[in-house]
Amino acid sequence: MPSPLADRIRPKTLDDVVGQKHILGENKPLRKIIESGTVPNMIFYGSSGIGKTTVARIIAENCNMTLHKLNGTNASLADIKDVISEIGTFGAENGILLYLDEIQYLNKKQQQSLLEYIENGDITLIASTTENPYFSVYNAVISRSTVFEFKPVTADELIPAIKRGFRILAEESGKEIIFTDDTCRSIAFGCGGDVRKAMNTVELCVTCGEISDNKITITNESIKTLVQRSNMHYDRDGDQHYDILSALHKSIRGSDENAALHYTARLIEAGDIISLCRRLLCIACEDVGLAYPQAIVVTKACVDSALQLGLPEARLPIAEAVILLATAPKSNSAYSAIADALDDVRSCDALDFPRHLQNKHFDGKGAVVSGQNYLYPHNYPNHYVKQQYLPDALKDKVYYKFGDNKTEQAALSYRKKLIGELK
Repeated sequence: MPSPLADRIRPKTLDDVVGQKHILGENKPLRKIIESGTVPNMIFYGSSGIGKTTVARIIAENCNMTLHKLNGTNASLADIKDVISEIGTFGAENGILLYLDEIQYLNKKQQQSLLEYIENGDITLIASTTENPYFSVYNAVISRSTVFEFKPVTADELIPAIKRGFRILAEESGKEIIFTDDTCRSIAFGCGGDVRKAMNTVELCVTCGEISDNKITITNESIKTLVQRSNMHYDRDGDQHYDILSALHKSIRGSDENAALHYTARLIEAGDIISLCRRLLCIACEDVGLAYPQAIVVTKACVDSALQLGLPEARLPIAEAVILLATAPKSNSAYSAIADALDDVRSCDALDFPRHLQNKHFDGKGAVVSGQNYLYPHNYPNHYVKQQYLPDALKDKVYYKFGDNKTEQAALSYRKKLIGELK
């Protein structure tokens, strides 16, 4: 059985690698490191199918070190010890290059077993991961390595590779393959920056093509079927999940309803309305807040409706909440106030309460101040009387600062009027 097209078309030189010009282009850091012939410990970070393994193979083939390949999904401590056991042998006289794919799946002990050898240079480690290495890789390994981020390949960068894939399949099959630029563009946009997925799609398109007169014609119908939903680079437990939620949150905070709707659509298309609804409730309090206090009420109603309806109808109340929050006035005054209060609580020792705020206690014989002496606000004009509420050490502390929006300024005016009438 022949290997997949993605393997048969795998680049042999850096110039053939699709994308990653920010690190592999002329005079870019990773390219200069590779061309120098001195290979440091490195971690390649990025989503699947964007060239991490390909670049690691090119590095291995261009150095004189003995290459070992392990995959974190099935590698054991015994496998790592087998690699270590070759240190100093005749077969590894030029050093050992260990390519460790999916390093995030190794436990702490397995990663620690490599530390001594990657630090003294007996083993040069090139690891790859689809998860943020600063969270998923042991810190001591990170400190001994240089991290390079691989980015999703753009559609324009993918198109030449797709055309090359069709040409190779035509040569192998001995049949002319009929395709158009629109065919290549549809595949490129449908594969979400994943070169491997694009090559697999090309192969499937040829398999499903219409054959006549020694020609294979790629139809639009087969392309639509093969690439549907494939552009959703999304993992609910991975970085992409949090990146999209972050982009949504920041777009709403920045009052850009169109960008917010785009990221909302990506979450809906991935079927993840739970995370979406939770984030919208947070935004209503954190970023709209007291500038429009009803925002949380409306958002909660929209979220409840969405969860009750389910997809696809859930998209309607969700869209309403997103647009409302994006176009509403913004205030983070409540967020800042509670953050400052929490800082004081965490940094101060347990502070006593003013005596008049405590529950009624027996003062005891000889108490300097007897009686609670609490002033009941409702017994005073406008239901207000000035008295100390904060602990003595914080009595002049101000946590909440009125925002400059209409609603909070109205509250500030009322506060000033209330206090002014007592003078």
